[in-house]
Amino acid sequence: MSPNEAAALRSVYVASLTGAPARPPEADLGALARAGLLDASGALSARGRASLRVVLSGGVFDIIHPGHIHTLRQARALGDVLVVVVATDATAVKMKRRRPLHTQAQRQELVSSLSVVDACVVGDEEDMFRTVSRIAPDAIALGYDQAHQEGRVREGCARVGSRAEVVRLGATDPAISSGEIERAYGTTIHGI
Repeated sequence: MSPNEAAALRSVYVASLTGAPARPPEADLGALARAGLLDASGALSARGRASLRVVLSGGVFDIIHPGHIHTLRQARALGDVLVVVVATDATAVKMKRRRPLHTQAQRQELVSSLSVVDACVVGDEEDMFRTVSRIAPDAIALGYDQAHQEGRVREGCARVGSRAEVVRLGATDPAISSGEIERAYGTTIHGI
């Protein structure tokens, strides 16, 4: 498959998640359909989806910093498509024990603007595995400092029928974590 054809398949997959129109690069979509990678409606066929390795990563992403970029690059290197889940506002409060600076819509827009990210969605507030089921990733990339335990993530995936590989990413530079930034600036960042 040519790079343009692979990019076209990524575009079709991302459009199916976001509802935005697919913007495939110059590629012969008819050839992709004849190869069984697209169905008659132009959506990915089962074969087309199987040809992409989708990686899922997630977090709050309230204070975007170089550590996030390094982590997302590591996640992106695991596959063909990187989908990032941004925590809802209520989940962010539970995880960070503070109100986020940016709303979930703003955080989604910020993460979506990163070139390493193919698609960004807001997570499910009640059950993160509903999002896993919707995205159907081949791999779930956990940041080195995320509280999620690999075993519990695997169990949740199995519950929703996902066989995603769970990967713990390596540490970048702990001095550029959100926690370090918050400690350096204290309450002036989040105002509570």
